[in-house]
Amino acid sequence: MTFEDLHIGSILVSTVRNAPVLIFAGMAGLFAERSGVIDIGLEGKILASAFVSAAVAFLTQNPWYGVAAGMLVSLLLATLQGYVAITQKGNQLVAGIAINIAMSGLTFVVAQYLFQQGGRTPDLGQARLFDVVLPGTAAVENIPFIGWLYAHLIGGHSVLVYLAFALVPLVHWVVYHSRFGLRLRACGENPHAADAAGINVERQRYMAMLIAGILCSFSGAYLSVVQSGFFLRDMSAGAGYLALTAMVFGNWRPLHTFLGCLMFGFFGAVQIQIEGVELPVIGRIPGSLIQMIPYVVTVIVLAGLMAKSVAPKALGTPFVKSR
Repeated sequence: MTFEDLHIGSILVSTVRNAPVLIFAGMAGLFAERSGVIDIGLEGKILASAFVSAAVAFLTQNPWYGVAAGMLVSLLLATLQGYVAITQKGNQLVAGIAINIAMSGLTFVVAQYLFQQGGRTPDLGQARLFDVVLPGTAAVENIPFIGWLYAHLIGGHSVLVYLAFALVPLVHWVVYHSRFGLRLRACGENPHAADAAGINVERQRYMAMLIAGILCSFSGAYLSVVQSGFFLRDMSAGAGYLALTAMVFGNWRPLHTFLGCLMFGFFGAVQIQIEGVELPVIGRIPGSLIQMIPYVVTVIVLAGLMAKSVAPKALGTPFVKSR
């Protein structure tokens, strides 16, 4: 029995391909919440950017225009969310949930109005972002294991996949080793002390929300312009909430959040592999039960780790400047 026959190879490749959606969203939520703003609106921003990216990519036949347009709409939503949560001192949970609900309905309605295809966009065809073939792939392709490792696990992915994995050490450096990161963490832990030290807390939180909006847009663009090649209603399927769970799992730390994203990507890959397969003793598991796997894991993770996770002390607390 070969490596591929065990389906381990397919699961690992699928894990790498599933993880970027969660990595981008997880890092987006990390920036927002490290500044003290609860970003439960990740799901809505993913959906909005996924739709706009697919629509613009189809209309212009250029995937990069689609990615840029998705980034713009995600930035607008992040700015709106920041205005409600930071400037108006509104309830951050309500603001995020409102964005999620609004985008779930609005993307479907606009897609139906523009394209008349049941709330989805047309297939992008050549307007998708295709996989990158690394140099030397053909030369090592027939070498056992090494050829598979280089051609399929390391290579053969979209540019956004490589961007997602490169983002993790960059975010770690920014959060822990840069002046901006020091101020960011100060605003999330003790905003009044940060204000006394001369840091503009509201501006810092706005900057964090804008960074979160940019990163979240890549999650949406990846879903529609890379993975599926079209937009479909609610295609994020809870990715924003899974990313938040990965962030809690990672205790609001970039590297640990990344591991949480890989974990959920792995279970998503396992879900695909075992669907329709006859398992020993158990037999064939119904598809509805298989689709529950990532969410059951989410509940288990939250139940087991919530008490051990230490959130930023000022998370969810509006900053009111002392007179």
